Amino acid sequence: MSDLRSAAPSSAHDDLALLARLSDARAALRAQIARRIVGQAHIVDDLVAALLAGGHVVLVGVPGLAKTLLVQTVSQALALSFSRVQFTPDLMPSDITGTELMEEEPGTGKRAFRFVPGPVFANVVLADEINRAPPKTQAALLQAMQERTVTVAGRTYDLPRPFFVLATQNPIEQEGTYPLPEAQLDRFMFELRLGYPTREEEEQIVASTTGDGGADIRPVVNAEELLALQQLVRRLPAAPSLVSYAVQVVRSTRPDDPLATAGVKKYVAWGAGPRASQYLVLGAKARAAMDGRAAPDFDDIKAVAPAVLRHRLVLNFQAEADGASFQDIVTLPTPGR
Repeated sequence: MSDLRSAAPSSAHDDLALLARLSDARAALRAQIARRIVGQAHIVDDLVAALLAGGHVVLVGVPGLAKTLLVQTVSQALALSFSRVQFTPDLMPSDITGTELMEEEPGTGKRAFRFVPGPVFANVVLADEINRAPPKTQAALLQAMQERTVTVAGRTYDLPRPFFVLATQNPIEQEGTYPLPEAQLDRFMFELRLGYPTREEEEQIVASTTGDGGADIRPVVNAEELLALQQLVRRLPAAPSLVSYAVQVVRSTRPDDPLATAGVKKYVAWGAGPRASQYLVLGAKARAAMDGRAAPDFDDIKAVAPAVLRHRLVLNFQAEADGASFQDIVTLPTPGR
C-alpha cells in the first residue's frame, strides 16, 4: 500500500462523504468496544483519534485495568492483523523484529539464509508491559515506529500498512521495570493514563466477567478503509492561527523559552520537541473528523495537549521532590497571545 502522504487527492464531495463515514465508523467502533470494555470512554476516544492520525499509543496504568483487552478489542473491531509481544527482562531484539535462519534446500544441499519475520510484522503490535524489558530491547521498536520498516542483516523490510504500536506500561515506581528512553517515548503520539473504575463500573465489570460467555466483536472498518480515513484526516485544513497556537503550546513547555510559565521554569529540565507540535495538529484534526467537523479548532488542540505533552517533559529533581503533577506544571496559553 502507498504511503499516506502520497495518496491521490480526492474531490470535496468525496471528502464530505468520507467525513460522514468516519463519524459513523467512530460511533460503531465505540459501540463494539463497549461490548467488552466498561467505562473509559475518553480513553477509547483518544485511542481512536491516535489511530486515525496514524500515531502510536502507550497506555499507562496499574495491572488489572483491561489495557491489554482494550488493545485486542480495538484490533478486532478494525479487522486488522494483530500480534502480541510480552516484554520480559530476557526478551531479545530479534524476538521482536525477526531473524535469519540457515536452511538447506532439499535435493541440492545448498544452504541459504531465510528471513523469518517477527511479531512486529502486523497491523497492530501490542507491546505488553513494554517497560519490563531493558532499553536495548525497547529500542528494537524505534525504526519500526518511525519509518515503518525493519532492517535485519543489512536488508530492509517494509511493515504492513496501517501499522500501530500500542504499548501498555506499568507505572515506573512498580518493581522490576525500566524507564523508556526519551527517544522512544517521543515516538508515541499519545500517553493515555487509565484510572480505577467507579464503584458502579467495577460492579458491572465483575458481573460481566464472571459469567459463562464473552461478547463477540464485529469488525466495522478494515485496513483499506482505515487508510482512506487516515488520508482524510491529513487533508483536513488547519488554519495558520491553529498551527501557530500548537507551536506556542509546545514552546511554552521549554524552560529557556520566553513563553515558558513559572511552573515549567521551576520543574522542567527539557521540554517537548517539534514532533509534539505535529502531533497536536494531527490529533486536533482527528478529533474534528470524529465529530464530523471539516476543520479543527483551538479546543481540539487543548483536548489532546495532555496526552501529547505529558510523556515528553523531562522533569528535574525539584519536581520529584515536590510531587508536582502535569497539571501543576503546564498551563496552556490563551490563543492569540
